[in-house]
Amino acid sequence: MIPRYTRPEMAAIWSPENKYRIWFEIEAHATDKLAELGVVPEAAAKAVWKARDKTFDVDRIDEIEAEVKHDVIAFLTHLAELVGEDARYVHQGLTSSDVLDTCLAVQMRDAADILIAGVDRVMAALKTRAMEHKYTACIGRSHGIHAEPTTMGLKFARFYAEFARNRARLVAARDEIATCAISGAIGTFANVDPSVEAHVAEKMGLAIEPISTQVIPRDRHANYFAVLGLIASAIENIAIEVRHLQRSEVREAQEYFSKGQKGSSAMPHKRNPILTENLTGQARLVRMAVVPAMENIALWHERDISHSSVERGIGPDSTVHLDFALQRTAGMIEKLIVNEDRCRENLEAYGGIHNSQRILLALTQAGASREDGYRLVQRNGMKTWDEGGRLIDHLKADADVRSFLSEEQIETCFDEAYHLKHVDTIFARVFANG
Repeated sequence: MIPRYTRPEMAAIWSPENKYRIWFEIEAHATDKLAELGVVPEAAAKAVWKARDKTFDVDRIDEIEAEVKHDVIAFLTHLAELVGEDARYVHQGLTSSDVLDTCLAVQMRDAADILIAGVDRVMAALKTRAMEHKYTACIGRSHGIHAEPTTMGLKFARFYAEFARNRARLVAARDEIATCAISGAIGTFANVDPSVEAHVAEKMGLAIEPISTQVIPRDRHANYFAVLGLIASAIENIAIEVRHLQRSEVREAQEYFSKGQKGSSAMPHKRNPILTENLTGQARLVRMAVVPAMENIALWHERDISHSSVERGIGPDSTVHLDFALQRTAGMIEKLIVNEDRCRENLEAYGGIHNSQRILLALTQAGASREDGYRLVQRNGMKTWDEGGRLIDHLKADADVRSFLSEEQIETCFDEAYHLKHVDTIFARVFANG
C-alpha cells in the first residue's frame, strides 16, 4: 500500500494487527463450539478468550515465521505463548485455509462497506450537480465532433446512473464474498463438525460456504474484483470527460484551482487537470487486479496456494486505490467549476450546424426523399463548416431547400428547446429511486 494514496480507514482493515485479531476471533469462536460439543474442555475455551485482552506482538510472529516458514503456525505458536497450556486445544480439526479464507472474507466485506460509502458520496455529488445544471445547455459530441445539444445536467445524470448500477453490483459482491469455511483439510469436515462452521459464521457475521474444498471457491473473489474494476472504469469515465472539457480549446468545465496552487514548474499560466489525470491512473491500478483474480479460480484439485500471493497484493492494493479514487472523485465533482458562458459560446460556435438532423427530418416530412434531403443538408452544412456564416442563412438562400420548406419552417428547426424537451423525463427515470 502506498501511503500517498492510502486513507487510514482502509489501511486499518489490512493491517497485521487487524488480521491477527480476526484470526484470533475465528480460532476462539471455533474453540467455544468445540467445548460445547465436548471435544475440548470448557475451561480451555475460556482461557483462550483471556488472550483477547493481551497485545499480539507482530514482530514476534514475524520472528517465528522466519523460522517455521508458515504464517498460521507462527500465529498459533505466539498465541500459545499468551494462552499457555490450554492453547493445545486451539485449531482442533481446522486447517490453515479455514482461518485465512474466513479472515479474508471479513476483510473484503469490511472493505466493501467503506467503498459503498464512497460510492454514495460520489452519487450524492453527481445528483447535486445534475440538478444544478439540469438545463445548462451545451453541445453534445460524438467522435469528439459537435453533434446535437445536451445539458451539463444530463452528463452528471448519466454518470449517476452508472454509479447506481455499480453500487448494486458492489452490494451483491459484498454479500457473495462474505462466506465462512471451517471445514478442515480438503473440506470434508472429517475432523471438525459442521456445526463449528455454522457457529463461527454466525459470530463473524458471515454466511456458510455451501461447499468448499480446502479453500473457499475463488469465483466469489473474482466477481468482487471485477466489480471493483467496473467502478474504477466508471470513475475513469467521469475523469476523461472532465479532462476533455478542461482543454484550452473547450473550457466548459475545470477542476477547482485553489489559492496558492501551481500547475507547472515551467509555465506559470498552467491549470492542469491533475486530479482527473490521477484518477485515470488509479483506475488502471484497480483494474490490474481483475485478470489475476480470474486466474485464481482454477486451482489444483482441492487446493494449492498459487492464489495466495496474488491476493496478498490485490486485496489491499485494489481496495486502497479504489477507496482513494472514490473520495477524490467526489471531492472533484463537488468543487467542479462549470463555465456556463463557455458552454453557450461553444454551442453557438459553428453556425447552428447541430440542427442538421432537424432540417433533414423536416425535408423528408415535406416530401423530399431521404437521400435528396441528406444531400441538401450536407451541402449547406459543409458550406457552413468551410466558409463560416450560419446554417440557417445558407438554407434560406438555397432554392432547392426552399422548394420544400418556407423560411418560417426553417426557423422552427433552430429552436433549442426542441432538443431539451425530454430532459424532465430522463431525470425522472434516473432519479426515481434516489
